[in-house]
Amino acid sequence: MEYPAYPEYQDSQYAHSLGLPVKWSEKRLKFIASHNDETLSDKTDPDYEIEYIDISSVDLVKGITNIESMTFEEAPSRARRIVKDGDTIVSTIRTYLKSIATIKDPPDNMIVSTGFAVIRPKEELDKVYLSYYLQSQGFVDSVVAHSVGVSYPAINASDLVCLPVIYPTAIEEQQKIANFLDYKTQQIDQLIEKKKALIERLNEQRIAVITQAVTKGIDKNAKMKPSGVDWLGDVPEHWEVVKLRFLLKQKLTNGIFKKAEAWGKGFRVVNVFDVYVHNDIINESLLDRLECDEFEKEKFSAKSGDFFLVRSSLKLEGIGKSATVIDQEEDMVFECHLVRGRPDLQIVHPRYLNLYLNSKSARSYFVSMANTVTMTTIDQSKFKDLAISLPQYDEQHRIIEFVDKKIDQIDVMIMAANKVIRHLGEYRTSLITAAVTGKIDVRQFSLPADQKEDI
Repeated sequence: MEYPAYPEYQDSQYAHSLGLPVKWSEKRLKFIASHNDETLSDKTDPDYEIEYIDISSVDLVKGITNIESMTFEEAPSRARRIVKDGDTIVSTIRTYLKSIATIKDPPDNMIVSTGFAVIRPKEELDKVYLSYYLQSQGFVDSVVAHSVGVSYPAINASDLVCLPVIYPTAIEEQQKIANFLDYKTQQIDQLIEKKKALIERLNEQRIAVITQAVTKGIDKNAKMKPSGVDWLGDVPEHWEVVKLRFLLKQKLTNGIFKKAEAWGKGFRVVNVFDVYVHNDIINESLLDRLECDEFEKEKFSAKSGDFFLVRSSLKLEGIGKSATVIDQEEDMVFECHLVRGRPDLQIVHPRYLNLYLNSKSARSYFVSMANTVTMTTIDQSKFKDLAISLPQYDEQHRIIEFVDKKIDQIDVMIMAANKVIRHLGEYRTSLITAAVTGKIDVRQFSLPADQKEDI
């Protein structure tokens, strides 16, 4: 739907090329909002219970995704900022993550990280309008542009509040824009959630295809036998069941640890993120780089056929997730949250092995063997004791071809759904930006009676 521009604009120091709508103002944030007004004292009762929000628990589109309950004694030293209803929290560290969210009806004991600037509007600004403005593309880009540092970019809260804000002088107009954006973003968010639900179902289907093929085979008429492993069940009669340790050419190896300044140059490096998102196969072109000497490069090398298992993860569902290197093009190493396996390629095809490692059966085993304290970990011995149903080499190839054909079809649908989500997210951001910068005039907008207006 097209929205009109304002009928008249005036010259502006900060606004877009159209200028500033007449009867709008522009001021630096610090003159129309306060920041970091309240802090939890270091002398707080150790048993005082707080509801804590960290940087990783905030998303620009989703808002606050996780709140942790803990005592003050258990809380990290950064758990200090007190928030109130209507505050907006803006991340001042790792600003590229764009962790910005509105605080709505919080409990009295809600605390956020000192990595956030807590912005509280003064009387001339509507709290919802300001929240949307702080989510707009121009403001987010300004925060990132004024950040300092490469691997860990950050901005001082005092610099952040010097950034400009433009807004209608009439509170009623601010509220009109806020109501418009509440309605439109809710519509967009509902569409995004439907696509995400579709992706979740497709990923479940993907895992089901893999699991069926590597534990039961692709011949529906094959005779079955008990595997001797409760969680594995029956397997084809002519298959072997062997432990992972007997398929390795050398022992499992933990990855390299390097400080932040070593990242961004040197050799390609496989990290946990690459294993999480690359759907079984490492995409070499997307890897970061890590500076290593020749000894480290050899000890922590990543070669064609190697697989990598997540040995430590913040989330239980991440433990044991696996990806493999196919057709390596340049020297690579791997980082400390992973273990490297180097299989005997005369016994097992690396692609078959990695499909098995990411099957529902293997993933359930790894999760059941994990230790959870502050971080979820799993011992190498548990990895090596994994039971694997193993056909002959030629049948492994047939299974790989069958599975790859099936999951390629599924992945195409996942990619299409992700593309829609990306476009919806871009539209959401552009609509917010257009409304809070006066590019579009929504003063005549009213909620439709049937609540079914097209976006």
